[in-house]
Parts: sequence; C-alpha cells; structure tokens
Amino acid sequence: MIGKVLSVAGSDSIGGAGIQADIKTITVNGCYAMTVITALTAQNTLGVTDVLDVPPAFIAAQFDAVFSDVIPDAVKVGMVSNKESICIIAEKLRQYHPAHIVVDPVMISTSGHALLQPDAVDALCTELLPLASVITPNLSEAGVLLGREIRNTSEMREAAAELSKRFRTAVLVKGGHLTGDAADILYSAGQIHIFETERIETENSHGTGCTLSSAIASNLAKGMNLVDAVQIAKQYLTDALKTGFDIGRGSGSLLHNFMLTN
Repeated sequence: MIGKVLSVAGSDSIGGAGIQADIKTITVNGCYAMTVITALTAQNTLGVTDVLDVPPAFIAAQFDAVFSDVIPDAVKVGMVSNKESICIIAEKLRQYHPAHIVVDPVMISTSGHALLQPDAVDALCTELLPLASVITPNLSEAGVLLGREIRNTSEMREAAAELSKRFRTAVLVKGGHLTGDAADILYSAGQIHIFETERIETENSHGTGCTLSSAIASNLAKGMNLVDAVQIAKQYLTDALKTGFDIGRGSGSLLHNFMLTN
C-alpha cells in the first residue's frame, strides 16, 4: 500500500516552503500527502511579511479529521509559531501515537524572519521535541536549542549527541550553512552517521529544510530505516537543488522543478 504522510506546518503563499513544499515532496516521493495547517504566512522569496496563526482548537479539529479516517504512517511537523499551538499538537500526537514523527524545529526563516515566538521555545523543548522519532535542526536552530554557536563539523557532532541525549530522540544537524561539501550529521541510537554530498551553488534554496524533512518522513512511511531514509532524502534534496531555476526576485522558489519534471 502507498505510504501516508501528514504534514503539520504553515502555508507559504509563494509555494516554495511549508505545506506547499511538503505536499510536492511527499507526492513525488511516492506517498499520499495530508495536512494540518498551523499558520498562514504572507511570504515570498524575499522574506516573510506577516503571519496569521490558526487557532489551536482548529488545529485539533484537523488532527481529529485526519486520524479518524486515514491513519498516517508518518507525521512531519514544521512551522508552529506559538506555545498554545505546540501544546495542542503534542497533545494530539500523544493521543494518536503515529509510528514516525519527524520534527523540523523551524525558528528562523532563510531571510532572517523570526517564526517562533520567544515563549514558545520552552514548549517546543518540553512538549514536542521529546515526542519525535528524529528532529532536523539547522546550525542556527541547534545553536538556539543549545545556547551556543555551532561553527564546524566537530561541533555539529557534539551538538547532535547532546541534543539526542537531552530529548531522547535521533537528531540530524544540518550543515548547509558551512563551507565545503554539504555535510549533515545524524546521531541515532548512540551512533554517528555523516551524510556528505556535493555543495550546489544556487540561490534557489527556499524550502530546503521543509523538503528534506518531508522526504525523510516519506521514506519512513515507506518502511525504510532512519539511516537509509536520511541518506535517500539528502540525495533527493541535492538533485532538486541541481535542477531548480530562478523565478522570483529573491532567493528563488523553484527548488521543486526537479520534483515536478521527473
């Protein structure tokens, strides 16, 4: 049977990140996409100009509608901007116990716009991250969670291990902002796994974090183990970056050209 993946995230009006990126990624990776929308954003490849949060009660209603009918094989959680929404998502995940939960702790947009309210960080750490099968912070997000800057692959290893022990889950620290090859480091079950691919020089990077986490969730939904799921997802993202092309005035949004044409 086809894998079923639920994306819990915000809507991106330009279509390159958030719910829209997740649906594209899940679909092209051979799974059926479902959604719980946590926020509406006014954004484009230049940045985020406004955010309208979905009321927590309606987030809960979306969860109930999905799980009372089509049971997801994996859940990906992306942008959640406030404490109340994080708490209701955690409550619903505890209620329904999906087999795989991938949490992309979206805190800051690529353009530098804060997407997580300050009082929500504690809720993220205490309520949501401990429920995850794997969390996928980038360098900035790992730095926020640890309270220090992550500057190189050695510090990425330390960060992945420390976060894994803190939240009792697997941790993939993404090194996309470092120089050299694109290296991500996974700490899982006491083991370090390093995933390296060539660095693609492109400005069309809008939605890369959403794409990677959704691809990992899709692979888990298809029955892969975590290491294989990450490896294949990372190669998928690399191929998408290779074939993206400029469309907007800013960082670009057609990362998904690869997915739509292959």
